[in-house]
Amino acid sequence: MAYTEKFQTMSDQAMARVEAVNPNQVDALVASGAILLDIRDQEEHNKDHISGSLNVSRGKLEMNIEGIIPDLNSTIICYCNANNRGALSAASLRDMGYNQAMFIKGGRLAYRALSQAS
Repeated sequence: MAYTEKFQTMSDQAMARVEAVNPNQVDALVASGAILLDIRDQEEHNKDHISGSLNVSRGKLEMNIEGIIPDLNSTIICYCNANNRGALSAASLRDMGYNQAMFIKGGRLAYRALSQAS
């Protein structure tokens, strides 16, 4: 998918300031208490998502997250299909005080590719 230059610039800036988790680290982080957050739209989530993940769409993240995850010290791993929305969401959560917000490098697609390879 082609993105606008401004959107891609914003995404790149978010990726530069937020930790990217390699897909092979996700299961261990979740086992230690991290929360998986699928920030795609509900229709996308319903088609396929990483087991155990919560779903809050990117468009409603900032207005709903405090009611869903009130603890600012929570480790939150955001993901979308690839990188952009996950990174933007993690950056936004960091701006809100969630200092352990990160995103899956390569998103759901990279996580699925890893699990299919094993």
